Amino acid sequence: MSQHPSFKKGAAAALRKRSVLKRFERVDILKSRGHWEEGDRVTGLRKTKPSE
Repeated sequence: MSQHPSFKKGAAAALRKRSVLKRFERVDILKSRGHWEEGDRVTGLRKTKPSE
């Protein structure tokens, strides 16, 4: 049985920028901006936008 075309990922989908970051990515961004230090809690992080 073949896969329906709507379930396949296209080339554009692979290159699309994600708007939601993983927690470790958000922590890295906050560290670089000086808003997070070692020992701070990783829950309840500030909102961050992905950098270009």
